[in-house]
Amino acid sequence: MIFNKKQPRSVKAVRGEKKLIVGNWKMNPQTVLEARKLFLAIKKEAGNFRRVDTVMCPPFVFLGDLAPRISGQKCVLGSQNVFFEEAGAFTGEISAPMLQSLRAKYAIVGHSERRAMGETDGVISKKISAGIKAGLTIILCIGEKERDAECAYLQILKEQIIDSLSGVPKESLSKIVIAYEPVWAIGAKATGVATPEALLETIIFIRKILSDLYDQPSAHAMKILYGGSADETNAGSFMRDGGANGLLVGRASLDAKKFIEIVKIADSL
Repeated sequence: MIFNKKQPRSVKAVRGEKKLIVGNWKMNPQTVLEARKLFLAIKKEAGNFRRVDTVMCPPFVFLGDLAPRISGQKCVLGSQNVFFEEAGAFTGEISAPMLQSLRAKYAIVGHSERRAMGETDGVISKKISAGIKAGLTIILCIGEKERDAECAYLQILKEQIIDSLSGVPKESLSKIVIAYEPVWAIGAKATGVATPEALLETIIFIRKILSDLYDQPSAHAMKILYGGSADETNAGSFMRDGGANGLLVGRASLDAKKFIEIVKIADSL
């Protein structure tokens, strides 16, 4: 992949800002008591770090119990999903106003696991608009299933960004965070290991697409997270050398000690 010499500086331009560390608990833990214990353990430590904002995204059923336990803005709640309608006959769905009423500040949209269930860029676009309208900050996940030598995966990323942000005006970009998650580098079925160098190139590419869609200042101002099997062993390299403004953490967010170690690393950068 080849870029001009000026583009890497655009990645460094946002490094002085606060890092964003997001914990995605997925369908864990199994009880509200476990969820409460985990959240309180993380919140207790997260408030000590001045250069990091922390978001915990538990299963929706735990938000009501955790919301009253929020204090301050350094450790807040987010949702793992959101529906695009405000109300109506949509059994099992959760609207953005519902999430806001439970003090959720963020919502993950387009996660690779949701895309695997059939979620399309068109649906994701509507979810983004609904979330922003309700005052949520959207964490838009993008990522390719495989990385080919011919770089066809770049077209996949480009289409995901363009289609997902369809209809999103420039003035709403401050309410969007992008999380890049290479599906091929995640979990037990991973076919490869992502490197900070490859991540840096991908982030530069993402900012180029955003710049073409909007403008360069807007593209440089957006936070881009890394979300491919991020943990305490690789967090520093992905943020320091890979140009990520933070991380979307899966499995490691279920261990308070590991997660706080990631936050500590982010704070030290």
